[in-house]
Amino acid sequence: MNQKSAELTTSVRNFSVQLSPTPRGARLARLLATEQLRTWGLPLDPARLLVAELAGNAATHGRVPGRDFRLTLYVVGDTLRIEVTDTRGEELPHLRTPAPDAESGRGLLLVEGLADRWGVTEDRFPRKTVWAELRFTPPGPTF
Repeated sequence: MNQKSAELTTSVRNFSVQLSPTPRGARLARLLATEQLRTWGLPLDPARLLVAELAGNAATHGRVPGRDFRLTLYVVGDTLRIEVTDTRGEELPHLRTPAPDAESGRGLLLVEGLADRWGVTEDRFPRKTVWAELRFTPPGPTF
């Protein structure tokens, strides 16, 4: 492995922003994440879909008036970790199969299908963090 390859696999990058738990805040999370991924030179999809889903859940199910949610992106080596932290620690998400005619309830199924790994971390009450990880192939050296 050359030095450039070693740097790519051990580089650590992060981005974090606090947003209002509203539909507008969820949209802003997706837009900011998209721009950050573009800046880092990483693939936009499926990461922005995961951000949209997790931020949308935080704005809908994790909403507490006056309390924001936090979006954090970490890149460690070849893994992107997306974290969304809200202040509804008593409301832990879980996979479920919605009724065929249900208008919602499929978001975590989408996360399950797109992410390489995902989960929930209970934090200092009342916080929880829902996270998803994606592995990607680092860009090769340019000649």
